[in-house]
Parts: sequence; structure tokens; C-alpha cells
Amino acid sequence: MTAQCSVVQVVEPYDNMITIMHEGASGAGKSEMLELPHREPDGRLLLGRNIITQEERYLEIPRTCELHPIADDMVLCHPSIQKTPGKLCIIDAEDAWFVRTNHIDTYGMDVSFERLTADPAEPLLFLNIDAAPGSRALIWEHIQDGPAKPCTNPRVTIPRRVIPNVENGPVAVDIRSFGIRTPPCTRERPTYGIIGLFHLLPPALAWLWRLVSPRGYDDPSIIETKGLNSEGVGSYWPFTSGKRINYANLLLDQMIQNNHTGYVLTPNQYIGAWKVGFMPQWLTREYLARHGSAHFRPDQVRPSRCPLLGSTLYQMHVEGTMISRWFLMVDTQPEVGEEAYDIGAKMLYTFFRNCLADYLKPDLTSLGRKIIECCMDEGTVENYQNLITF
Repeated sequence: MTAQCSVVQVVEPYDNMITIMHEGASGAGKSEMLELPHREPDGRLLLGRNIITQEERYLEIPRTCELHPIADDMVLCHPSIQKTPGKLCIIDAEDAWFVRTNHIDTYGMDVSFERLTADPAEPLLFLNIDAAPGSRALIWEHIQDGPAKPCTNPRVTIPRRVIPNVENGPVAVDIRSFGIRTPPCTRERPTYGIIGLFHLLPPALAWLWRLVSPRGYDDPSIIETKGLNSEGVGSYWPFTSGKRINYANLLLDQMIQNNHTGYVLTPNQYIGAWKVGFMPQWLTREYLARHGSAHFRPDQVRPSRCPLLGSTLYQMHVEGTMISRWFLMVDTQPEVGEEAYDIGAKMLYTFFRNCLADYLKPDLTSLGRKIIECCMDEGTVENYQNLITF
């Protein structure tokens, strides 16, 4: 199988190393997973800005993890490259990376990537970047789709061989994360933006998220649709042929065979009433690299109020700083509350049911049918955990 994802080896300051595979529909943060966290001018990390109170929360992480990129968008997951029993092994399927830069809109946001593209080792292909012939192309100078309306999909294509610290050959994946673009959610305007900083998913739930693969809020690559739309099984369905049910069965079998790989879910853009951009996945990457895995003791986690979101940490420390609980559990935000959260949960359930009905076919495996029926019946996190046990 081929997976649409980015992959990065993350080396934390004390030399602990994990490999994260970040999946999702367009706009889910695949290229961003290969970037260092964007810092404020004073070096701090802006965790989020409250859209109602305008309050800001910052983190101070003196030294972030070292990143060794492996893949940017498409990888091969073939049994012939299996190198670590129980873990999914992948190898990059591309010779060049097609990187979106709409989130880099001013000088200094991502110095390493700006340096790579402004002074490349060989000519690069820029798309929707405003540059005169023969000049130096700058990735934050986007063309305009209209007056004061920058293009939502500026890109640069970079040969893999010129990427600094790139890793070659097959690698074993420790954590598979899944990203989704989320809108703001408040009491006055409830939405599905109820996903916390990151959630731990049992394999059965992780499989369901890859079947529905939501494009989510304000997708810069898709301009003709709004709201939740599915990009199809594995998020790579637009690129494939044949029956989607075959890919669903293959994906489930892949997860069962690789029982030592963990699963997490991360949002980008908003957590409830907080504007966060891509900081959730950057911070999750830093935290999991320091923790060493996506496996936690039962007393460290709580079932999410919405079972589709799996479990969440009850407390989270990063470099001595406690992350406010409302970033982990959106229903605790005073600007959201339980009623608006539950409305958002119903939106997610409606979307899941509509998408998953297409998979209830005779060709679906019996286990796959049980997992989908668990979702249709609004099963608990424990129910999902019991469906696939190792």
C-alpha cells in the first residue's frame, strides 16, 4: 500500500529518538510536521490566542527537537521492507517534495526553510509565488487571487536530495498521527472544533478516522467546498482505482499486523475558542519525543467526552510548564462548555455515519463491520479498545 503522509525522525535534546508518521487529508499539516515550531521574536512559542478575550498563552522551550525528514507526502508501506517486527515500516515514494507555503506569510517565520529555498543548491520550481524573471523567489511573497487576497495554495517543489538531514532507506514507525483542520467553537457558534491538543486513539478508532479522512475547515488546497468533506479511505482515495472496500480491508489488516505502532489525533487552526495554527502537532511532537511513545498508564489518561476522539491526557507538562486543561479538554473552556461541545460531537457523528455507510458492504471483513457498527451505536472508548486487542 501507499500512504499519504509525512514522516520525520525526531531526536529530543537527550538523544531519545522516535519516528512519527503524520497522515490526513489536504491541509492536515503533513509538510508542517517537517518544520520546526515557529517562534515569536523573543523566542517564545505562541500556544494560542483566545478569539473572544484576546488572551495569549506562551511556552518557553529553550531547545526543540532535531528533525530528520524522511517523507513529505507519499510513502510506500510494503511488507518487503519490514525491518522491525510489530512496527509499520515505510520508505519515501517520491523524488521531490511539493511543499505548500501559505502559512509562511512574512520573513523569518521558518528560517531554515527560507534559507533552503532562497539559496538552493540547484534550481527549484515555484508555483503561485510572486517573483520577477531572474530574481530571487521568496516563499512568503504569494501571488494575489484578488485585491488583498493572497493565493491559498503557493507551492515550491524541492528535490529530495537537497533536503538537509534527510534520512534514506526504510524506517520503522513508532507513532502514526492523524491531522484535521478545525474551526473555532464557542457557545454562540458550536462547531466540530472540539478536538483537544492531541488525543490517543485505539487502533479501531484510528482505522475509522482513516476511512473518513475529513478535509476540515478552511482547506487552502480546496476552494470549491466548505465544511466537512471526506477525502476517502486513507486520504489517498482520489489517487487510486478499484474498490475502496479493498483498501479499507488492507488498511485494517496493516494496523493489526503492526501492533507496536501507536496512534494519535491532532487538530490544527483552532482548539475551541483558541487560535493555535499548527502548534498542536509541533507541541505534540516535542512532548511524545520526550515521553518516548504514545503509550501511557491508565491513570494518565481520561476517555474523551466524545468517544470518537479516543482518550486525552489529564495533565501535560512540557519542559516544566503545565498545559492548561482547556487545551486538552475543550468542554472545560468557559467560552465553549459542555452543551456546545456536545453539539460539535453530534456534527462529528453525523459526518462519520454518512461516510461509513459506504463501507457496510459484503466484502468488508467481519471485524471491520463490528468497528463501524460500534460507531453507529455510539460505542465507548473501551468498546473500541476491546475490538482490537494485542
